[in-house]
Amino acid sequence: MKDFVKVVIIFSMLSLSCSLSRPIKVMEGKKYKSNSTLQKRLVNIADTGFAFGQQDGTAYGVNWYLNDGSNTLNSDIKKVSGELPAMIGFDLGHLEHGGIYNLDTVSFALIKQQTIEVDQLGGIISFSWHADNPVSQGSSWDTTPAVHKILYDKKINAKFNLWIERLSRFFKSLKDENNQSISVIFRPFHEMNGSWFWWGRGNCTNEDYVKLWQYTIERLRQHGVNNILTSFSPNTMNDIKDFEDFYPGDDYVDVLGVDIYNHNGNQNFIKSVEDNLSILRAKGEKSNKPFALTETGNVNMGKDSRWWTEILYPVLEDSGISWVLVWRNARKDHYFATFPNENSSEDFKTFVNKSQVLMLPDLRSKKL
Repeated sequence: MKDFVKVVIIFSMLSLSCSLSRPIKVMEGKKYKSNSTLQKRLVNIADTGFAFGQQDGTAYGVNWYLNDGSNTLNSDIKKVSGELPAMIGFDLGHLEHGGIYNLDTVSFALIKQQTIEVDQLGGIISFSWHADNPVSQGSSWDTTPAVHKILYDKKINAKFNLWIERLSRFFKSLKDENNQSISVIFRPFHEMNGSWFWWGRGNCTNEDYVKLWQYTIERLRQHGVNNILTSFSPNTMNDIKDFEDFYPGDDYVDVLGVDIYNHNGNQNFIKSVEDNLSILRAKGEKSNKPFALTETGNVNMGKDSRWWTEILYPVLEDSGISWVLVWRNARKDHYFATFPNENSSEDFKTFVNKSQVLMLPDLRSKKL
């Protein structure tokens, strides 16, 4: 009897060990094809210039904030230039919990409403996802290891599957006035070559990061999500290895991107943009994918009155990108675009009139 018990215990331990050594499997969804209409738009835009966008640009700005239900698309950029950005970025962080507001306290009802309004005007929407850490319950910046457990731990995997189901419902709810799906860009697990997010370098293996990306996209496909283009966006790359170490593969990525800020001065910023866009251009040409500067901003905006025309525009002119998106205007000590009477506001007006800068009215007038 004792020997029998020992055998049962050993068998159970072996079974547990095996279950923790294999990634959670998911059946592949219906045959999936990237949203070719939006992808073609991005290619056509790149042939003309580049769309200019801002994160949360129509939800709030310096000293103003829209309430739910407002039917006016406001913008610091519009207040300065008279034109709305061609692209608006929003974040889906906290949607995974079924929350009413995202991590920047913008309601998902307003995000959905403005997605419909921007699409109706001919603009483009990009979604990032600062998901909380599913293991520690902390924020995206809580680097407690989580990726391996999403893939191998049944309890954490079940939680993550619920998160993806909630994302899926949101994406599928984005319908225009004719009840047609609105195509959007989805930029998850960004800046993975940095160490500040739970999915970043050093907080999971490169192999597990790739599996996480592929698993997430497969789950979205299984839930019938077919109105997204996925954007792969590392932080400033030192070399091509920073791209290749984490790239999930052409079947799981539709747009190539990179996030670059001028943390080390404008000249280093210029060189980083040139070098990084060269990598994306080569990869994009090989895989026939558009590419973009998916997140950027001047950390010294108040000190650089001519940053738009003397730094940003020259490095992006004829670069081949589909869009550039600057980060949000949260307050006077944390902003990345401009606003009325800000130090660079006059320069921004000149920037907007540059031949390759495409604002929302330009997309409509040029039929892009």
